[in-house]
Amino acid sequence: MAYTLQNDVLKIAVKKTGAELCSIQSMANGTEFIWQADPSVWANHAPNLFPIIGALKDDTYIFEGQTYRLPKHGFLRGNTDFEVTEHSKTSLTFKLTYNEATLKNYPFKFAFYITYQLTDNKLDVIHTVENLDDKPLYFSLGGHPAFKCPVFANEHYSDYRLVFETEETAHTHLINMENGLISNRTKPLLNQSNQLPLTHKLFLKDALIFKDLKSKAVTLNSKKHGNILTLSYPDFKYLGIWAKPNGDYVCIEPWLGIADSESTDQEFTTKEGILRLEANGIFEASYGIEVDGKTL
Repeated sequence: MAYTLQNDVLKIAVKKTGAELCSIQSMANGTEFIWQADPSVWANHAPNLFPIIGALKDDTYIFEGQTYRLPKHGFLRGNTDFEVTEHSKTSLTFKLTYNEATLKNYPFKFAFYITYQLTDNKLDVIHTVENLDDKPLYFSLGGHPAFKCPVFANEHYSDYRLVFETEETAHTHLINMENGLISNRTKPLLNQSNQLPLTHKLFLKDALIFKDLKSKAVTLNSKKHGNILTLSYPDFKYLGIWAKPNGDYVCIEPWLGIADSESTDQEFTTKEGILRLEANGIFEASYGIEVDGKTL
């Protein structure tokens, strides 16, 4: 089941399962900007990530001496249905509250909200975490939106590039392909440049992972059509860029958190990128997707 928001410019759709964004379409010409989850390649659109990002070592972590298990990117993906708490003309809010099943592998009492807010040609995705417990809550969260690439007919994947907000000298932190953990190896990727040409070969070694970018916005740009859309992420520290090597899409992933390193001791409270929210506290972070007016 999907819920929709629309105005004179855009129409979006969000699935109740996972509160997953599954469509951003132009109202004028019907152009679709979100990857349509071809199951033979990658059967997702834009998963929401909580309470971890990436993989844990052996899919496990340690909290207060107990060992718990969580799958890659947490438990929002798959069969998790959210409650819809608001559905107005411009805003749509989903809520997931802790339950007996979540407490078995994530021993924290929480409420997790995702709000989709549509204003003209921009969609804001707002994450809110509420600590319902009488102890600190530890978590990560992030987005995983996949954008069609190419968007238009008579284009190729290699016609596209990502343009960063500012020139960067940055390296990607390499992933151990066998276990999904962050290795101690890095690879230079940007050298006083703000442009990253897209090729399928770019993702043969899994995602590109940036820890230290100055940019807080990335634009998907076509050599033939110019700027397509911009994802801004002022509240997020890390950025992942990923696609299946045979997939005609690119994921631009703002993260608050990161996969375990190979050298992890698996202690949850000291995990790299983990956030701490005090008892009864509320945390909010958002990113925005702005579709360029020329494409609408």
